[in-house]
Amino acid sequence: MRFEFPLILDGAMGTELIKRGYTGEISSEEWSLLHPEVIREIQSSYIDAGSQVIYTPTFGANRVKMEKYGLRNSVTDYNMRLSALSREVAGNGVYVAGDLAPSNLFIPSMAHDHFEEIYETYLEQASALERSGVDLFVIETISSVADARAAMLAVRTVSTKPVMVSFTCNKKGRTITGADVAAACVTLQSMGADIFGLNCSFGPDDMVPQLIRLSDYANVPLLAKPNAGIPKTVDGNVVYDCPPDEFVRHIPEMIAAGVKVFGGCCGTDASHIRALASVLKSAELPEKDKHNEIFLSVEREVFLLGIGAAPERFIPCGEDLRADAAGFGKGEIMGIDLDDADIFELEAVQWRFKNPVCFRSSEPAVLETALRVFQGRAAYTGPLSAEELEPLVSRYGLVVI
Repeated sequence: MRFEFPLILDGAMGTELIKRGYTGEISSEEWSLLHPEVIREIQSSYIDAGSQVIYTPTFGANRVKMEKYGLRNSVTDYNMRLSALSREVAGNGVYVAGDLAPSNLFIPSMAHDHFEEIYETYLEQASALERSGVDLFVIETISSVADARAAMLAVRTVSTKPVMVSFTCNKKGRTITGADVAAACVTLQSMGADIFGLNCSFGPDDMVPQLIRLSDYANVPLLAKPNAGIPKTVDGNVVYDCPPDEFVRHIPEMIAAGVKVFGGCCGTDASHIRALASVLKSAELPEKDKHNEIFLSVEREVFLLGIGAAPERFIPCGEDLRADAAGFGKGEIMGIDLDDADIFELEAVQWRFKNPVCFRSSEPAVLETALRVFQGRAAYTGPLSAEELEPLVSRYGLVVI
């Protein structure tokens, strides 16, 4: 599938459901299936306003979130029925994006869950969305690199369709887990994300600086789906104070930063999408040169890999990994030897890494196990052949040095 840019997404779903009577007593997915006319009304209004892509109302339709409502065994059924509803509204000429959102699970550095559990959670939902016939996938409102990577791997297990990835962050580009969105961009585009960007968080004015920063690292089109300003409570009601004319005021700056995909998040409605479509109708999007540099990343940092750079020393991937990792100087490539590796230790402590990482292993399976739990973009040096490394380069963005 080839998109024509600019590409206009839809606006908010959650705040629009609340306007129409959703109170949160049951899951929004169950409520949507009980009130399909509401979904039809909201999504039709976005299409009429100019949306070329609508998201399936499956934001919370994964096993972890649905279990809270006693719906653990309804993941496949709900995702397929909700997707069918969006497909019915979209008709021909409008793309339907299968929506995957935060898993509500955390890797061991934060709680007790493991990466494979996160992956299996997304795999179940992604499989249902693929079966439903969505045109593309969107992994949205993400704050955890582990979530984004697990969802990306899950989608690629079941589909070759385009994938958009969208993080939410503070004004410094940090997520609530401490991840850096620039590092996330490097990581996810290396894994095959077709579009990367930001959604939710705040209004367009505060999103622009981070989009400009992302342009220094992105080799894929950027996405901007901001809120209609910062929510405020007025007379007991949550309101958003960014009207449509103000919402589109920063579009020229976004375009200059490489944004080609536009939409609205919390507090936006069809009037915001209509304003977007009006402004973008005559907009010219410059071709942005791709970066020739190679970047590595850990969750909280991004690094430029210099020509001929290689680790000067390796540390064992064992119980002393955390202490050994702390001994590397700023910017020094941290070599990690995976022979006799303790993968749980790597999974548990890698979020503390402050250096670019280069793995060494003579076993493809061991290397892949490490790459799955490493929440960044790593390099490799060692005896494995190009044929053995190719699928790992493609799947995990591995850089061979």
